[in-house]
Amino acid sequence: MAEYWSEFVKDTPQLPFLRAAIEQYGRPVLDVGCGTGRLLLPLLREGVEIDGVDLSADMLSHCRRKAASEGLSTNLYTQPMHAYSLPRKYRTIYMIDSFGLVRSRQYDLQALQRAHDHLEDGGALLVNIYASYNDPGDWRMWLKEYRDKLPANWMEQPDIEHTSDGGEIRSWFRTLRVDPLEQYKLMEVRLEKWMHGQRVDEARYSLRENVYCQSEVLLMLQLAGFGEVTVSGDYTGEPATSEHKDLIFTAVRG
Repeated sequence: MAEYWSEFVKDTPQLPFLRAAIEQYGRPVLDVGCGTGRLLLPLLREGVEIDGVDLSADMLSHCRRKAASEGLSTNLYTQPMHAYSLPRKYRTIYMIDSFGLVRSRQYDLQALQRAHDHLEDGGALLVNIYASYNDPGDWRMWLKEYRDKLPANWMEQPDIEHTSDGGEIRSWFRTLRVDPLEQYKLMEVRLEKWMHGQRVDEARYSLRENVYCQSEVLLMLQLAGFGEVTVSGDYTGEPATSEHKDLIFTAVRG
């Protein structure tokens, strides 16, 4: 999984928004759920003083190796996002595409509280959620006629991506459960690594995603101790509307 993220998950449309926020709220910066460094490494290359924290030691090893190959270094901590304790505070903390992935809503609230505790006064947390009501394919998953067919069958053919070492990663995805009452989705992924026509490794994971709308996140940020919170859409900096697919919360401590 770590190799898959390191090799193939590279889109960074959030960077201009993050740069502007860092310019406004300052450094140092903490990337919570940094993974293999999709957003951390471009900022580090630009000279931003930035640390990262993630539960996966495998993903952090890819991030650390990429940084070292460019003569860069940073502090990377293998800790869960709902319970990390780091040696310094930050001016800007962001959780991009990672909020809601820590199994329970209580853990999600604790992740916001940990961010609040690691911010200096006047510093800001940036956290996003995906507005699934603007995605017809995603939204229909909540309907009873879809839920009655779960768990879904595996894809007949895998997605195939070619790796930098000459191999390939084959991936299958499926939905196991959707619970509209508890507001979560449970997905499963199966990965295989192939080299020279031979399967050399495989892994299978389940992934729970808690689903949120704007009002619930605003309340959670308030419970976490934040006062001033603004909501913008699709990394434009413009106030969020019902048409935006990504909602970004900027929560200031103090």
